[in-house]
Amino acid sequence: MIRVMITDDHLIVREGLRLILETADDIEVVGEAVDGAECLELVSKLNPDVILMDLQMPRMDGITAIEHLRKDHPQIAIVILTTYNEDDLMIRGLQSGARGYLLKDSSRENLLDAIHAAAKGETLLKPDILARVLAPQTAPKPASTPQTDSTLTERELEVLQSAARGERNKEIAYKLGITERTVKAHLQSIYQKYGVDSRAAAVAVAAHKGLLET
Repeated sequence: MIRVMITDDHLIVREGLRLILETADDIEVVGEAVDGAECLELVSKLNPDVILMDLQMPRMDGITAIEHLRKDHPQIAIVILTTYNEDDLMIRGLQSGARGYLLKDSSRENLLDAIHAAAKGETLLKPDILARVLAPQTAPKPASTPQTDSTLTERELEVLQSAARGERNKEIAYKLGITERTVKAHLQSIYQKYGVDSRAAAVAVAAHKGLLET
């Protein structure tokens, strides 16, 4: 079971999310908080796997709460609840350590997918969002830093493009007719070539290079 905590100052949002999540067999809503401060007060007691976090809340906003959670409870995955007009806040929240985001009018399928991905430690973001989130990490390094070969093989590019579409290792392996272990090996090779340590960062670099337009 994936233990989920909802943090939002609007009762109707919390109730709506709870109603949807209660229809999933493998998700349990363990509690709710009305702001970031209450979230931090309850998190140790509720021990959630995933927290759905609003950004604009009274007393303590979501970004401040995310920063505290990343420091004190790094094992908990955080998914931002946002609206279209909170783009800059969303980017700040993702840079602070959230693993994904959801628009408050997202479909049930997108909501469940985001929670499942976050619980597995995966980050499902569009390439353009990833590029903005990870821009500081993927900025050009000083000339004195040793450069690695950043030329991807055709198969590595196929794997990375699939990853950018949010496909899991199992899905990539099935589509390409290879094993999951081979997919992981390709990803590790990509990380080494790009000088990164995660799928999200690799996708961001590829987006900067224009390799994901197709």
